[in-house]
Amino acid sequence: MNAGMETTTENRRRPTDRFARLRADEYAYLDEQGQIYLDYTGAGLPARSQLAAHFARVTGSCYGNPHSENPTSAASTALVEETRARVLEHLNADPAEYAAIFTANATGACRLVGEAFPFRRGSRLVLPLDNHNSVNGLREFARARGARVVYVPFDTPDLRIGDGAMDAALPRKRGRPGLLAYPAQSNFTGVRHSLDWIARARERGYAVLLDAAAYLPTSSLDLSRVKPDFVTASWYKVFGYPTGVGCLVARRDALARLRRPWFSGGTIHVVSAQGGWHRMAEDETAFEDGTLNFLAIPDVATGLDHLAAVGLSSVAGHVADLTGRLLDGLRSLRHANGAPLVRVYGPEDTERRGGTVALNVLDPTGHVVDERAVGRDSAARGISLRTGCFCNPGAGEEAFAIPRRLLNGRAGRLEAATLDEYLALLGMPSGGAVRVSLGIASSPADLDAFLGFVEDAYQDRPAEAAADRLAPRLRC
Repeated sequence: MNAGMETTTENRRRPTDRFARLRADEYAYLDEQGQIYLDYTGAGLPARSQLAAHFARVTGSCYGNPHSENPTSAASTALVEETRARVLEHLNADPAEYAAIFTANATGACRLVGEAFPFRRGSRLVLPLDNHNSVNGLREFARARGARVVYVPFDTPDLRIGDGAMDAALPRKRGRPGLLAYPAQSNFTGVRHSLDWIARARERGYAVLLDAAAYLPTSSLDLSRVKPDFVTASWYKVFGYPTGVGCLVARRDALARLRRPWFSGGTIHVVSAQGGWHRMAEDETAFEDGTLNFLAIPDVATGLDHLAAVGLSSVAGHVADLTGRLLDGLRSLRHANGAPLVRVYGPEDTERRGGTVALNVLDPTGHVVDERAVGRDSAARGISLRTGCFCNPGAGEEAFAIPRRLLNGRAGRLEAATLDEYLALLGMPSGGAVRVSLGIASSPADLDAFLGFVEDAYQDRPAEAAADRLAPRLRC
């Protein structure tokens, strides 16, 4: 069921003219501003036509708060409902089976599930170590209600999790609700995890939350074939604009099992202040707190239309081709003594992986160049990439081989330590990695610029030299 990236010679030679024209027509601001953008897992980029469509819509009519029947309210409601339907269409989800709930982002979607899932003593929350913190944070809801939290370890050198490890973490559940939460694609390594886990978990009595935030920009998710209970997404990661709009796409029977711990404006059917009672709305609006971002939500439909016009399969092929070129280029980078200039974490080919590549730069003796220095130096060259642990501590701990005894020891009890004090305690030369991620507007020239930068800045230079005058560290 995984949409892997192929590595054939034919695919490597796929013409790039179409995407060169697309970049010139829709993303020309990159070259006009001299931007080398390599952070698509952080955020996608908007096409100029998307922004023009937003301007035309908001200047061509009048829209008001949806929670009314007046003309401007009705106009907003109509566009929101059209976009809700467009989201389900994009995911090939039957509206009778699935509902689309608008949130601020994928994190907000995860929170909706975590706060309302019926965890209790005897329940089990299963989390692969490869998870974004927005999913890892579900453990606090589970623990607070007495549920057991189980982490599924990596079991291959390329930071994958095998079916055997997953099966061992999913004993059959009877009478106690369990939840498996995992990413379709790792935001750290780009690994595509098996979508077959969904059916296997549900057969054993678990609900499944699929984090699709890093997966959807280049991959199709067919909810008529795979049936997760919950899917989380941030639309700015898919097509750049709008920000501040995400989705929880959920099976309607799974929503019926959730119990929200509070209510708010927009979520209720009726309520009494003095009587102390309330009745939640009977549809997906029971999970949409307050006033929706009604001026931005219709831009999700515009973005999906843009993606459909380009062709999601074409985008996938384009990104696969560039990812292969990047991996080949990274392998070719060497110091004069023959030592590798970079270390790649995760798969070193394009099989069952996305366009996200995590790495560290190495000096001629194999020591890691502090990723903060790489972030500083790349920014000076006009290159946008990301450094740190990318809010995925499990993958980082495995990539850097941090012993469990250290993680369970004094480090977890320190409250006022500096970052460098944590690093020293854990025996780490750096606080994280460098992440390069590719997307719809990426070009071979972007790759050449990055590879040239690494070679020019770090070839045959000791790690200590690069670490001088470090920039202040950004938060993970």
